[in-house]
Amino acid sequence: MDGGDGYALKFLMMKTQNYQPSRRAALASMFAMTAVAHSATAEDPVAIAGKRPMILHNDRPEDLETPLAYFDQWITPNDAFFVRQHLPRPVIEEASYRVAIGGRTERQMKLSLAELRKLPQHKLPAVLECTGNGRGFYQPRVPGVQWGRGAVGNAEWSGPRLVDVLKLAGADLTAAYVTVNGADVGVAKTPDFIRSMVMRKAVDPNTILAMNMNGERLPDLHGFPLRMVVPGWDGTSWVKWVNSLVVSNEQDKGFFMDPAYRFPKHPGLPGQPVDRADLELIEGMPVKSYITAPADGDKLPMAGAVLRGMAWAGEEHVTKVDVSTDGGSTWTAAQLSEKSLPYTWRLWKTEWRPVQTGFYTVMSRATDSAGRVQPIVSRWNPSGYLFNAIDRVGVVVEAGA
Repeated sequence: MDGGDGYALKFLMMKTQNYQPSRRAALASMFAMTAVAHSATAEDPVAIAGKRPMILHNDRPEDLETPLAYFDQWITPNDAFFVRQHLPRPVIEEASYRVAIGGRTERQMKLSLAELRKLPQHKLPAVLECTGNGRGFYQPRVPGVQWGRGAVGNAEWSGPRLVDVLKLAGADLTAAYVTVNGADVGVAKTPDFIRSMVMRKAVDPNTILAMNMNGERLPDLHGFPLRMVVPGWDGTSWVKWVNSLVVSNEQDKGFFMDPAYRFPKHPGLPGQPVDRADLELIEGMPVKSYITAPADGDKLPMAGAVLRGMAWAGEEHVTKVDVSTDGGSTWTAAQLSEKSLPYTWRLWKTEWRPVQTGFYTVMSRATDSAGRVQPIVSRWNPSGYLFNAIDRVGVVVEAGA
């Protein structure tokens, strides 16, 4: 526990110094547990080729988290965008690269990148978020990459629509699924990373095979030369280095479809196993917001500060962000950026002038067009997926800050 949580505990101990020792200890213990549950630790950012200093979780394969300070603009630059790899990154030869299309199609095809570039190119800004973003905040702790807030980013993607590619092969668009595979392969007993998506999402005009990211050639780390963009859905669906599309009436039965990347239909007890029969496939992402300024542990002046952040909502639109500076006792609507596009995030801000010095818990809570609201506590699950609890930071207001 550090930063704002450390300040908060010290402040609590100071304010309760006249309590009975047993009550004082109980309050301190309770606050410490709450703080740990919402404070993922991370090492100092590390320089990686092609990236600004990033939070390094793994170097082979690469798992790189975006520091919160980089979320200061609507588009997340390529060199600041998080990276999640399940398998070692493949070596790609552009000239010989082909995408095979098969299964329930009139003809089996292999398309070159030149042929894909001849198709109409669709440009789409969209948030990409790792399904396990925020896993490090769950208590009890769950295994896996201990992401904090930075396994997310908003980029502008461009490439041919998936449905246009499927039509070239005469795909049966009444089939149930399109199964997508990439050029990355497992090592030893690690299963291949294969994902199936329902045809409804595959033929959506906003589902594309991206060849460019933020106006540049798709970086190697992000799936060059071709990656799925499945807007509003979890990052697991955004397969990288795509080299195979299979149209089928059956869902792939591999590990990364079942049991991985599934979420309990019903809430369970934290720390307890979940019945596999109660798990369903994750698709659309939940509503969520972050506070990007001030940072946890900052010291602010009595003169006030501008609170800032962003909010997104999977396939829905963000309609409101409320901010609290008193630990959730009262809430005030923040000002949202005018740019309100599907699948992207909205920036928000509000001015705050404290009435006195001391420790404050600042919180943000987003609401979307489906009426979903960020929960106080995110539903615990043994894989640590879909963390979207109300965000909070602790700050200290000082007269001379």
